[in-house]
Amino acid sequence: MFNRLMAAVVFLIFFLAIDLYFYQAVVGLTSDYGKGKWIRIAFWIPTILSIAAMLWWIFDDPYRYSANLRNWVITGLLATYFSKSLGVVVLLIGDIVRLFHWISEYFTAGDSRSSNGDQLITRSQFFSVAAVAGASIPLGGFVFGIISGAHDYRIRRVKVPVKGLPVGLQGLTIGQISDIHSGSFWNKTAVKGGVELLLREKPDLITFTGDLVNNETSEVREYIPIFNKLLAPLGVYSVTGNHDYGDYKPWKTKADKEQNFRDLIAAHRELGFKLLMNENHRIESGSFSLDVIGVENWGAGRFAKYGRLQEAVIGTEDTDFRLLLSHDPSHWDSEVRNHSSLIHLTLSGHTHGFQFGVEAGGFKWSPSQYIYKQWAGLYNDELHHLYVNRGFGYLAYPGRVGIPPELTVLELVKA
Repeated sequence: MFNRLMAAVVFLIFFLAIDLYFYQAVVGLTSDYGKGKWIRIAFWIPTILSIAAMLWWIFDDPYRYSANLRNWVITGLLATYFSKSLGVVVLLIGDIVRLFHWISEYFTAGDSRSSNGDQLITRSQFFSVAAVAGASIPLGGFVFGIISGAHDYRIRRVKVPVKGLPVGLQGLTIGQISDIHSGSFWNKTAVKGGVELLLREKPDLITFTGDLVNNETSEVREYIPIFNKLLAPLGVYSVTGNHDYGDYKPWKTKADKEQNFRDLIAAHRELGFKLLMNENHRIESGSFSLDVIGVENWGAGRFAKYGRLQEAVIGTEDTDFRLLLSHDPSHWDSEVRNHSSLIHLTLSGHTHGFQFGVEAGGFKWSPSQYIYKQWAGLYNDELHHLYVNRGFGYLAYPGRVGIPPELTVLELVKA
């Protein structure tokens, strides 16, 4: 309880410090406006709501209600105080400028001091306007990312050049969907449209590379009738991601957590997905053999390492092509490329492209790149290929800015 009280005090000080400082700009812009009093009163309403949400978060269990409610609270707090913080930076710059100007004037002869009397706008007013504008831009971006970016599904068609590719595999298409995070969805109609978008591509097989839910299997129940429409001639294959194990939720008992994971496995069956748990499945034709290999989540650093690649590749020695499904792209550098069995193509997700970034022409940037060496798109060396899907859903922030949700169609071609 003491730790929670200390956390509440720290956040309270943080919120009030930002609001009191930003309030300068509001006062500066409304002091000469007849109804400015009501604007100044209204300014404190989001603060009161934010403090109430913060106290609820600290002293209650946000998972007790719903994952979606938790996500919206996070988004509201982040959008409000990130935006205000940028405004505070502008005000701070303005105060520093005014301080240096005051010092300069103090040491200047009185009759040569400049006057602001006939200026159209004072320095104080300029920085107040700039602060409000600076806060409005990111706030508008947050809102736009929710309304427009969250479900702006894009098909990405990618050719994967493979050395020595058998003739029978040339032109084979693999659909990939990743990071559904069904507990975050708020527009079922749009989700259905995204699934239909992939189906119109008619891939030869479809893969799902993990994170079906945020924390609990119950999140996916109402979306099973949507995602079970994913069908392909050569089948639909899936693996688990780090969120599928319920590791980020406090469970009443260990048995509850274990039952949740059993329910998740059952959900994959209901969806018609062949879930590969450190195992493989062979697809054979008269002209080729292809092994789909699936490992449980394996992530470098702090992420869980449930995957057992050595076990998963057993029996794949004589195949023409090995396709690995592994949720976390850090697995590729850490284990896959150095493995004794040649994994021709690895499909991953996990990063979401941070749900924020810029992609224009050949330029690609996201904060995700400072965490993951491979974070979005196709990567390869002479023999190995990795594709990192930007994700279908979203986590925490229910939107995307600059990194739209992705459905991938990969085509195997001879190098």
